[in-house]
Amino acid sequence: MLSGELKGTVVITGKQGIEELHRTSFYGRPKGDDLELSLAECAYLIYMKKINVQCDGEELDFEHFFIKASNIVKNFELFYIVYKDLRGRGYYVQPSDIGFRVYPRGGHPGKGPAEFLVFVTSERIPLLLTDLKKHLDNSDNKKKRLILAIVDEESDLTHYEVRKITPSGNSVLRPTTLQSNVTLLEDRCMVWEPDSSKMLHKEGFFGKPMDEGHLQLSLIESCYLMNCKVLEIEKRDHEKLDFAAFSRIAASIESDFMIKYKVYEKLRNSGLVPKTGFKFGTHFRVYKSFDSISHSDYLVHAISHDHIFSLQQVSRAVRLANSVKKEMIYAVVSDRIDFIVLGRVRL
Repeated sequence: MLSGELKGTVVITGKQGIEELHRTSFYGRPKGDDLELSLAECAYLIYMKKINVQCDGEELDFEHFFIKASNIVKNFELFYIVYKDLRGRGYYVQPSDIGFRVYPRGGHPGKGPAEFLVFVTSERIPLLLTDLKKHLDNSDNKKKRLILAIVDEESDLTHYEVRKITPSGNSVLRPTTLQSNVTLLEDRCMVWEPDSSKMLHKEGFFGKPMDEGHLQLSLIESCYLMNCKVLEIEKRDHEKLDFAAFSRIAASIESDFMIKYKVYEKLRNSGLVPKTGFKFGTHFRVYKSFDSISHSDYLVHAISHDHIFSLQQVSRAVRLANSVKKEMIYAVVSDRIDFIVLGRVRL
């Protein structure tokens, strides 16, 4: 059987390893006359009884190698689980700085570029948005798809693809200043004039009719229409409100109001129709067009640039979005707004 030696964070074999492992099945990376294997590759090869590994003159069986590797690489067991799964699915796999580079079916190192960059993590590990964006930018620069491989507590795997999106629609608001009294109540606004109520709902799908002649507007919708100079809003004592005053009141009612508002404004200005996503556990359900108002296309949740994902929450959100045939989008608010799609994928 082929022999190798554990040196630091890799296992080294001689020229025979290049012949038996790399040229036939694309394990490892040739370095001169030697073959360099990652710890995950080597653990798999020990398990498959294709290699013996020595360390300080002692041969390591699978158990002892695995324990030693887990002392060298943090969360080694996660990398091994993902590597073994990918190999078992017939993919050729090479290590990367975030996990693995995976070649398309029919491809292999030397034949063409890798298709995926796979980021390995556990359901228990919080995922920083800053890290996710860094990995996404890196994969985009390398023209690769980014896959999250999440290992749960029972060592089952779930894969999510992460990608950027620029959502747009064809619903354009035609601003017209309304001659109508609009009153801020507790946590919504009321349009009292019947013609204005009808126009806002019919031509922009704003608000929800309370009855035949009166329209209720959400705080987000009201703020947007005020900022577009479509309507003026006053308090119940008839005190006029400007954008800053209205925003302060709204933010006192809803702590993340301004983050939500910025996303709402971006969506509306992109020709989309956002409505509350409360029933889906998100900020917005979003329609591409007034013409398809019976079925929304996206679920959008607004988050700040320093957001930390709970992967259990991501799993719930994506599963729900898939079950209602929508895409789950996270809108990242910083000095600009970026949209990131997370969706389950089968490899």
